[in-house]
Amino acid sequence: MNEPLQIIVTASGLVSGLISAYITLLNRALLAEVRQELAELEVRIVNRINGTYLRAQEAAVREQAMKERIERLAGRLEERNAAGPAGKRREGDKA
Repeated sequence: MNEPLQIIVTASGLVSGLISAYITLLNRALLAEVRQELAELEVRIVNRINGTYLRAQEAAVREQAMKERIERLAGRLEERNAAGPAGKRREGDKA
């Protein structure tokens, strides 16, 4: 009578251990998958932030260059106006 009970207890312990090992492996696999997805998401976020920052910097550089061009053109226009009628071209004159 003791023998069948001992076999059942041993078998249930073995099955319980196998199930826990299987669940542990599944949890590790899921955890690895979540970590990988998290790393990919982090890379996408960092790339997006860097891309936005670089575009903002490029826009600032372009804007500064445009301001410098406008200032140069304004300076030339002032020089021409200061030179008076002699500095102006007539319509018939060629450059």
